[in-house]
Amino acid sequence: MSEKPGTRSWEPIARAGLWALPVWAVLLLVGTLTHQPPPQTQLGAWSRYVTTPWFLASHLVASILGAAVGSVGLIALGVCLASAGRVRAGVWGMVLAVTGNILLTSLFGVAAFAQPAIGRLYLAGHTALAHVMYDGAAQGAWLVATGVAGAVLLAASLIVFGVAVARSGWLPRLAGIGLAVSGPLFAIVGVALDDFVETIAAVLLVACTAWIAAAARRAAPAEEASAGLAELAR
Repeated sequence: MSEKPGTRSWEPIARAGLWALPVWAVLLLVGTLTHQPPPQTQLGAWSRYVTTPWFLASHLVASILGAAVGSVGLIALGVCLASAGRVRAGVWGMVLAVTGNILLTSLFGVAAFAQPAIGRLYLAGHTALAHVMYDGAAQGAWLVATGVAGAVLLAASLIVFGVAVARSGWLPRLAGIGLAVSGPLFAIVGVALDDFVETIAAVLLVACTAWIAAAARRAAPAEEASAGLAELAR
C-alpha cells in the first residue's frame, strides 16, 4: 500500500525512539553511583575495585550497551528536529553524537576487559608488571586523546541538540537548556572530577531527556491533526 503524498510514516517511529534517551541517561546515572580509587596512588585498592563483578557489569551494560541505546535516541532526536525544520542542527547533532559515542566505546572496552586483567596481575603479586601494563594499556597517550575527543564531541552534540530543542517552538525550552548544560557538565567537568558532579549531571540529563520524549509524544497528535485539516482544505 502506497503512502499519500506528504505523509511521513517514519515520524512516529522517530518520536518513539526518543525514549531511548532517558534509558541511556539512567544507564549513565547507574555508572556514576560508584567511583574507582585513583590508580596512580592506590593501585591496590583500584585492582580490588576493577576485579569485582559490578565493575564488569556496569561497563558492559551501563557504558557499552548504554552507548548503543544513546546513539539510537540521539539519532531519533536529530531526525525529529530535522523533520521539524531544524535540518542543520539535526544532522550536525547526529554526526557529533555518533562519532563521540563510538570513540568513547573504545575506552569502555579497555575498561571492561583490560583493566580487570591488570588488576588480577597486581593482586597476584606482579605489582611492577601491573604498573607497566596500566601505564601502557589503560593510560596511554593515544587512549587518553581518544577519550578526550569522544567526550568533547558528545558534549558538543548535546549542546547543539539542546539549543535546537530550546528554539524549536514545539519542545520545552527549559528541557533544551538543561540538555545543553548537562552535556559538558557530565562528559567534561564530571568525568574530569570523577565525583558527585557527574551524578548531578546524569540526573539532569535523565529529567531533560524524559521531558523531551514526553513532550514530543504529546505534540504529535496536534501536528497530525493540523496536517489532516490542511489536507481537507485542499
